[in-house]
Amino acid sequence: MKQTPFSRRAFLAASVLAAALPVAADGISAKRPRIKIGQIGTGNQHANKIGTLRKLTDLFEVVGIAEDDPALRAKALKSTCYKGLTWMSSDELLAVPGLQAVGVETEEHAPIPTALRCIRAGKHIHLDKPCGESLPQFRQLLDEAKAKRLTVQVGYMYRNNPAVQFCIKAVKDGLIGSVFDLDASMGRYDGDAYRKLIKTYKGGIHYILACHLIDLVVTLMGKPENIRPFLRRTRSDGVLDNGLAVFEFSRDRLATIRTSITEAQGFQRRHLTVMGDKGTIIIQPLESKGNMSGGILKLALEEDRGGFKKGVQNVEMPPLKDRYEDQWREFAAILNGEMINPYTCEHDYIVHKCHLEACGMPLDA
Repeated sequence: MKQTPFSRRAFLAASVLAAALPVAADGISAKRPRIKIGQIGTGNQHANKIGTLRKLTDLFEVVGIAEDDPALRAKALKSTCYKGLTWMSSDELLAVPGLQAVGVETEEHAPIPTALRCIRAGKHIHLDKPCGESLPQFRQLLDEAKAKRLTVQVGYMYRNNPAVQFCIKAVKDGLIGSVFDLDASMGRYDGDAYRKLIKTYKGGIHYILACHLIDLVVTLMGKPENIRPFLRRTRSDGVLDNGLAVFEFSRDRLATIRTSITEAQGFQRRHLTVMGDKGTIIIQPLESKGNMSGGILKLALEEDRGGFKKGVQNVEMPPLKDRYEDQWREFAAILNGEMINPYTCEHDYIVHKCHLEACGMPLDA
């Protein structure tokens, strides 16, 4: 393999946040008021990202946390990521003077009612994925947020992954030519407790994991013409633990998404492969060293292109970091008016529609 440095041109997408920061005349980042933010809910599997949020003290002031379910609150009190926070009801949190934003981390079945409460209270929201089991409810949320000029940031964690950002920019710049195929996978191996949780979702493990990958499919290939879901049970406990969705596009383009909770060492095989008529990008694993943002990326080219050589080469990534840090920094930059949300309401709507279709779930519920 040839080692190729991560070029400045390709690094542009990964460094957009740094470029967006306000700079004073003396070259030092300008001081700005911290964003007052709170969190409602602890039931989402990514709710512990508040631990990352609390470290960004230059950007955010975490004013409190609310969990109205007594059982979930009792469980959360044992977690170190919530230690020292002010606990309150959701009504009390939304009434905190100067509160600007809320992280919605309720359980994955139905986050939209809580998200709507926040929007109607005039708060920007970080809405963790998936975006609920009702497409009409999600449409209503986006419409009301747009009418109030409030930000909805959906918590698809791979959006800010440097390897994924390299891939997005490479596709948009034509580095690998016209994309005709995409294959992605998110797997893991889980025991009985997690399987019991997954059994409660109509779409099984596809409902929890596939949305991350579908977000990338829509970003890289656009809106599909047709989606064919294949959900399977590999054991007798009735859990939809193995999923496949085939996306069909115009011009004979395809994408395939796979999810599983029965895959040995599945985390290390999580991958994104994007194939064009001039080259291929392979990211595997999507995240290195557990859940640190930044995967291992290989670029294969049939000719010298864009400063890269013909052949298969590793593309060096920036140092690994917490998977949620850049997502929170982006949220702050959007709220401070330093950048426009790179993901529109229409994009998020298409992703969620595709997600529900890929899970074999109704679109009119």
